[in-house]
Amino acid sequence: MNISDLDNGRGNGNGTGRAADGIDESVTAELARLRDSIDNIDAAVVHMLAERFKCTQQVGHLKARHQLPPADPGREASQIARLRQLAENAKLDPAFAEKLLNFIIAEVIRHHETIAAGEE
Repeated sequence: MNISDLDNGRGNGNGTGRAADGIDESVTAELARLRDSIDNIDAAVVHMLAERFKCTQQVGHLKARHQLPPADPGREASQIARLRQLAENAKLDPAFAEKLLNFIIAEVIRHHETIAAGEE
């Protein structure tokens, strides 16, 4: 028997409430429940990022058609400030949120540069 057997509700059959590896079945069940929630959240994050990038691709095409620069430092600064505030309100480390947004912004700018160069 392994942990996946417990995750599937089969238990250990020994009546002790513990898996063969000594982990209490209730702990294993709670761990599985939390991991399922994390997996669902990860899927939602991926889908939200995909939607975000669909929008930023459209922005990139609009900028390219009108010879606008790929980067907009003023917009980026206001977005970072806005996201830091949202993070604080959500009890998320604002520095982490800023790092994440900076990573996303860098990728968006790279896409916009590619579009502007006519490579997409």
